[in-house]
Order: sequence, then C-alpha cells, then structure tokens
Amino acid sequence: MGKGRILVVEDDFDISNMLRIYFSGQGYDVQVAPRGGDALTLTRKQLPQLIVLDIMLPDMNGYDVCRELRSTTRTSHIPIIFLTQKDERSDKIAGLELGADDYITKPFDIEELKLRVKNQIDRAERDNYTDPNSGLPSSSLIEDKLRELMRENKVWSYLDLKVVNYEAFKEVYGFVAGNEVLRFMALVMGEVLDELGTPNDFVGHAGSDNFVVITYADNAGALIRRLETRFSDEVQGHYSFIDRERGYMMKDTEQVTLMSLAIGSVSNATRQFADIREITELAAENRRRGDGGDDDTPIETEW
Repeated sequence: MGKGRILVVEDDFDISNMLRIYFSGQGYDVQVAPRGGDALTLTRKQLPQLIVLDIMLPDMNGYDVCRELRSTTRTSHIPIIFLTQKDERSDKIAGLELGADDYITKPFDIEELKLRVKNQIDRAERDNYTDPNSGLPSSSLIEDKLRELMRENKVWSYLDLKVVNYEAFKEVYGFVAGNEVLRFMALVMGEVLDELGTPNDFVGHAGSDNFVVITYADNAGALIRRLETRFSDEVQGHYSFIDRERGYMMKDTEQVTLMSLAIGSVSNATRQFADIREITELAAENRRRGDGGDDDTPIETEW
C-alpha cells in the first residue's frame, strides 16, 4: 500500500525529477507540475495528500497558488510545504500567514524533507483530516463543514453517497483494487463538481464505502444524476472482462452485481434542521430508501 500522493510544484527539472525519483522510491505516488496553473489543475483532478510548493514559478508565484488552494473549499485542507531559495524571515512569515504548514529552503537535506513530508501526512491522518486512500477530507473536517452549514444562510444540498457492493468487490479483487475504486470515486466526484457544482462545494470521505458531497449548486438533482451515470459507466473498468460481460462477479457461490452508486440527499431549501445529526441521518435514510433498503447504517460521526 502506498504512503500517499505528493504533488511537487517546481519548474527546475533537475530538482523536480530528483524529488519524483526519491519519493517514488519511498513508496509515494508522485506527480510533478512545473507551473502554478498546472498545479491547480492537477489538484482539482486528483487531490494529493501533500503539496511541495516552490515559491518562484514561471506563471504565478507560490504564494498565489497557496492562496488559491486555501480559499477553495475542496483543497483548503491539503498540507503545503514551501520549497524555496528565499530564507528571509519575512518570506517565511508571508507563507505561513497564507496557511502553509511548513517551510524548507534550498539547498535542502532530502532526509529532512522526507521527515517533514511524512510528519505532515501522518498528522493529517491521525487527526482525521484526510482519508489515506482517497485523499479526501474525513470525519473531523466533515464535522467542521456540517457545523458551518448550521450557521449559513445560503441554500445548500447535502448528499450521502454509498458505493453499493464495494465490500464484496474488495473481498474478491483485493484491497489494492478496492483502493483504486476509492480513488476513482474521488476523481469522479471532483470532475462532476467542476462541471455542475460551485467552487465552494465540499467533498468528503466518511469511511469505507461512504462519501459526502455538500453543494451550493442550483440544480442538485442534475448533479446527482451525473454522478450516478458517470459511476455506472466507468466503474466497469475495474472488473475483469468476464465479469463486465455477464454483469456480475462470483463471491464464493453467490452472484454479486457490479458496483453502483446510491445517493440520498437533503436540502435546507425544503426544511430546517435542528442539528447536524438530523442532516446526516435523514440523508442516509433517503439513500437507503433509494437503493432498495440496503442494510446499512448512517454515516458514523463522533460529535
């Protein structure tokens, strides 16, 4: 199992290639972006667990990239380590004020950077900020976002999503294939929100096969239909040719249909909510009703 996804934003090819080779050898999945705009595009498509961000970039400086990431709901939680030749105290303070999590200057000790990367990813997972497989915000950040909803005057929709038959798939195909499905799910949700959502929409991974979307889009129904269609059409690529052709897989002697997406939603446009538990439980109830009363429980929270 990989240690996580790292995005290296660095226009110096020698440095970025060295970091890619080194961290790939350490078990990380590494992507490289030579420009700030490329970094923002890659981050929207697939959330990294951590970003190593150079300040001096050819199109926009690292401060602007950091500011954009921190002001966008879906990327605001990602740990950022600034990597730069600047060592002035004012430059460090400027980065930290923008929300950077750490700062290291060139030339740097690669072992020190490795420890800083590991510590930031471990802290995010330990504090339930991110799910290690999908890279999405997990229980702590989902709870924070739900509490924000109770204070907002804007119209929002809360979506409870379940990947039906995911656990059976993981038992048959293995946990590595199962993790690929989780990453695929995160990718689909991000792309659909880019297409039909708003910049302030939130995506979370509540655990195992449960996901959360909070959207401020005017037509949440269109977003739900798009999510269901995209998932149904593209998840088949995770199955063998035989299973795709017959439309099911065999688990021991049982026929199990291919994975699908069940979604339940609630909105403050149609009712008022007394607390956040009421939001999650009603959405889970609507989801279970929609997927034929699947034996499941609401998203577990700790508040």
